[in-house]
Parts: sequence; structure tokens; C-alpha cells
Amino acid sequence: MRKYVHLMVSFVLFSAFLTLLAKWRILDTVDMSLSDRLYQQPVAVDGNIVIIKIDEKALDRFGVYQNWNREKVAEVIDKLNQSEDKRPKAIAVDILYTSKTAPEADEALVDAMEDNVVLACAGAFDSGFVENGTGFIHNSFQLIFYEEPFGELKSVSEAGHINAMRDTDGILRHHLLSFDLSDGASVPSMALKVALKYNENLELPEVSSKGFWYLPYSKKPGGFESISISEVLDGRVSADYFEGKIVLIGPMASGLQDSYITAIDHAKEMYGVEYQANAISALLDGNFKKKASDNIQLIVMFILLFVASIVFYGIKTKFSFIPWLLLAFGWVATCKFLYERGFILHVIYVPLGITVLYIGSIAVHAVRENRKRREITNTFKRYVAPEIVKELLDKEDEALKLGGKSCDIAVLFVDIRGFTTMSEKLPPETVVEILNQYLTLISECILKYNGTLDKYVGDAVMAFWGAPLPQDDYVMNSAKAAMDMALGAKELSQELEKQYGQKLAFGIGINLGKAVVGNIGSPRRMDYTAIGDTVNTAARLEANAPGETIYISKAVADSLKERIIATPLANPPKLKGKSDGFEILTLDKIL
Repeated sequence: MRKYVHLMVSFVLFSAFLTLLAKWRILDTVDMSLSDRLYQQPVAVDGNIVIIKIDEKALDRFGVYQNWNREKVAEVIDKLNQSEDKRPKAIAVDILYTSKTAPEADEALVDAMEDNVVLACAGAFDSGFVENGTGFIHNSFQLIFYEEPFGELKSVSEAGHINAMRDTDGILRHHLLSFDLSDGASVPSMALKVALKYNENLELPEVSSKGFWYLPYSKKPGGFESISISEVLDGRVSADYFEGKIVLIGPMASGLQDSYITAIDHAKEMYGVEYQANAISALLDGNFKKKASDNIQLIVMFILLFVASIVFYGIKTKFSFIPWLLLAFGWVATCKFLYERGFILHVIYVPLGITVLYIGSIAVHAVRENRKRREITNTFKRYVAPEIVKELLDKEDEALKLGGKSCDIAVLFVDIRGFTTMSEKLPPETVVEILNQYLTLISECILKYNGTLDKYVGDAVMAFWGAPLPQDDYVMNSAKAAMDMALGAKELSQELEKQYGQKLAFGIGINLGKAVVGNIGSPRRMDYTAIGDTVNTAARLEANAPGETIYISKAVADSLKERIIATPLANPPKLKGKSDGFEILTLDKIL
């Protein structure tokens, strides 16, 4: 229970840390860039907005822009408004006329003004301290100065500001709907003024405390219909074409320095007059987006990260890719889905947090797997052949769940006959040397046939077959190991007789049946072993077997049948815990 509490606390802390990173907005630039690519896509418009552009063609035709623009703009307005019944709904001039220049051009401009014309004004903003009656407060959006049409032009026209305010990363994403002058008068944007002329019942977007709203662009740079001013002046495009439409007049030439990188296209700059067209289109469509509460997004992010922590911890690494994909890309899909329904979410923070957890889970699982593999290796390398250890590592879950598992095994015990007498006759060093040779022989025979070397008890050795992994023909393997032990004992006995004048003989017993196999003991000291009546019976078979003899139970003989030659004992010894008639055989030969 304590382990799970610690895990839950760790998950909570890690999820909270990643959520705090999102709250601190340290990756906002990346988030905004990815949001632009996800959210800002061109859409179809109804063609009610047309741009009359002051382009390179017009500059080549009429010369320096400053010398003719007032006169030509006035002429265009006159052409468009020459018929009271067929004039545009609104004409917006995205050019500042703040001071007088040539009297004739200024007068032509003043004379061209009609009630459907909107001229440009602009404010300049900076941060600073302002007095609020009780002291000074810092204002990060303070109006420094205001530019509007010169006197006579102002008196006969309406104006809307053309401010294009970039975000901190230099991208134009928002539109300033209006701002207030020092006298309290409100200055609407040109886009708002024009949209209201087109639809006086216009629904307005919700704005921030500074008056901004998120602008969903309709078109990329060059996406709106545009006609060169020279074509209109030459009559190649009839004034009737603009009837009932919104006409924007403004510069669209690279040398006139009125262009911006916008959210819909980070590669190509958009001219200011196109930006105004996008803002008008969004206002008319009522296509307003509201930024979802940051607090709600952070809460949702925390919950998702916490759930992801549990999921990634609890499943195998090879399967964790699926929840990562579902959660990360599911969030992106959710962002897109909600954007289409008017809500803006941060795109990057949840997928990034999920990805960090995913990568972290891979590392944690790698550490856990490495630890498990070490545990398996340390547990079994003393008992089984290296190839079995390798197989266990490939099936680590089965290996780690072996404790207390009941299974069929073949159990073998082997002991030296006369070892005590020999120990009394020879020096201790010699006894240890002989014992090591004997144990080496026995161990090699067991491991050769993929047995599990259970334990050494003095000069006795216990081994079994059929665990920790199921084995093919495990009973025969135990019989082969016993026969090799018997053969090796004869060779070892001959060597010992030459060196020390002592003979050596083994007594061996094999039994077959069910036993409980696993790590048995306490957490501080445990052994991988087998327990049960099958084991006890094998030990008693070995205890009663004379030297150079292999006793097997009837269960072993029945399992091997015609593959061995075995002789039943005429007068078998009575084994403790076994009733009379328990059949014992000697293993004579393997066919």
C-alpha cells in the first residue's frame, strides 16, 4: 500500500511540475507558431471585398507614389461613387492623410468624400506611468500620440484606425477593435467602421482589456481579389463592378513598406490593406474566437498528465506508444475541433507534457527492466545453465512470478558413500579438494542436461528438472544426468585411489511428481527451491541407494517406459512416509 501511495504522490508532483511550466508560458512563442499552423487556414469568402491596389504597375505608370496618390485616390472615389444607385457599400482608404501637401490634390480629396468613405487614422502606443488621481500607475498600453486626417478632410469624412499590432514574436494575430483618446472619445478600427457600414446590425467580438480580439484570417497574402488602381482609372474595370461591395484602396507594392508577417502565413508578408480585408471579413462573418480560460486549461492538463503517468507506468514500453498517440494527437484534434466552434486552446503544452512523460516512462521502464533482469540473473545463475537464464530473461514476467508455483518436476539427489569415514582418514585440505572435484562433476552433469542445481548440503546435492521453465523430456534429462554422474564417479574414484588410496561411490535417487517451486524464505534471505512430498521421496530414495546405484520411483520408470532398462527391487526398503508396496527400481541403462 505504501508503495502505491508513493507512486501516486510522485505522479501528482511530476504532473504539477509540468503544469507549472505551462503556466509560466516559457514556450509561448513555439505554442503560438504551432497554433497558427493548426488554426489559421484559408476559407471561402463571398467575394464582397475587393482591393484596389497601388501596385508596381501603377507606380510605373504614374511615377512617384507621393506625387499622385491623393489626386488619383480622389479620382477613383469619384468614379466609384458617380452613380448614386450603383456605388459601393463602403470605400476604405488605407492611407494616412495627416497633413496638407499640394492644394489642388488636397482639395480634390476633400471634394471626393461621401458618406460611404472611411479614411485612415492611427495611434502610437508605448508603456509608461500615468496619473490616476491618487498617484501614478504603470500602463503597458499608453497612447503617446494620435494621427488623423488634416483639418478640412477630417471635417467631411469618417476615420478608423489602421493600427496593426504585432505579438511579442513579431507575428500579426490580433486586431485592435478600438481605443480611447485622452478626452474619452473612442476610435474604432477601419475594419469595424467599414463592417458597420456594410451591416449596421453587426455583432461585435469579445475583446481583451486592451481592446484586442483574435483574428481568424480568411485569406493568405494575395488571396483577396485585387485590381490595380491604374486599371480602374483607365476604365478597363467598370465602376459598376464595385456596386454593393466593400472597396479597399491601399498600397500593395514592396517599396511602400506596409507589410507584415501574419498568423496565416509565416513565410510571405501580407500588405496592410489585405490585413484590413481579413479583419472586415471576420467581422462580417461573425467568425469570433474566444480564448479558453488558462486556469481551466491548466486543470485539464494536470488531469491528463496524471492519467498519462499512471498509464505509462502500468503498461509495457512497446504498448505505451498507443496511449501517447491517443493523448497527444487527441489533444491536437480537440484543439482543432473546439477552434471550429469558437474556442482557442494552447496547442503545445499538453502534447509536450505527454511526450515528456512518454520518454520518461521509457527511461523508467528501461531501469526497471534492467533491474528485473539483474534480479533474474542473480537469482538463477547459481542454479541453471546460462542458456536457461537467457530464456528466463526473454520471459521475465514468468520468471518473476514463479514464487509458490505448483508444477511437475523430476527431482534428483546424489550423495557420496563413505564420505565421513574418508574425512576422518585424510587431511582437511585433501578432503576439501576431493569434495570440490565431486561437486564440480555433479554440477556439470546437472547443467549439461539443463537441470536446476538447487543446493549443496555437505556432500549431498539436490537438483530438479521441469522448472523454472517447462522443458521437453525433462524426466529423461534427469536420468541422463544420473547416468553421467555414475560414470563420472567411477573415473573420479580411480583417480582418487591412485592419489590417496581412497575409493569413491555415489548413491543417487530420482523421483517424479508435483512440487511447489519458487523463491522460498524471507525477504532478507530466500532461495529458489522445490518443496513437497516428491522432493522428500527423492531424498529417501537416494539415502537408501547403495554406492554405484541409481534408485528411481515407479513414476519415473513409467514415464520413460521402453527408453530405459530398470529392475524392480525384490525387497525394496520401506521409505519413511510411504506405505508398504511403494515400488523402487534401479536404473540400469538408457536405451
